[in-house]
Amino acid sequence: MGNDESVKKEALQIIGHFQNLPRLVVFDLDYTLWPFYCECYYEDDMPYLYPQARGILYALKEKGIDMAIASRSPTSNIAKSFLKKLGIQSLFVAQEIFSSWTHKTDHFQRIHRKTGIPYGSMLFFDDEDRNIGAVSKMGVTSILVGDGVNLAALRKGLSEFSRSLGSSSSS
Repeated sequence: MGNDESVKKEALQIIGHFQNLPRLVVFDLDYTLWPFYCECYYEDDMPYLYPQARGILYALKEKGIDMAIASRSPTSNIAKSFLKKLGIQSLFVAQEIFSSWTHKTDHFQRIHRKTGIPYGSMLFFDDEDRNIGAVSKMGVTSILVGDGVNLAALRKGLSEFSRSLGSSSSS
């Protein structure tokens, strides 16, 4: 638990450096929040998150920033039961977890309809280039993660988000 607390504290400091914050942070699941493909697991397996993921989720929650899941998965039942087992499913205002032949853009359209939050107010973390490319085109600040969501990715995401706001508003 100690690690989650210290990560959360550091994440809160990082978030505190930025004035313009996203209204919604969207996460992919496989290789973004957890280091595996959930279709390779069974529902009764015990899932685990990347070491810094939970602290970051709690920090965003504490700051009142909404969170959502956008995940392509052939086994959405396993993904959903893992979120429950990890005790984090209630942190997300929207969970779009469905089959792998859909586009991430479909997930985002649904999240947008559900939350009413404009794409330009969203920040997205994913481990796949093509998703980052497709979702960026919608106006969402999208960050490619190499080994899961961590403090470095959070810092990068928030600074790119602030920058994108600066460039879109006329000074």
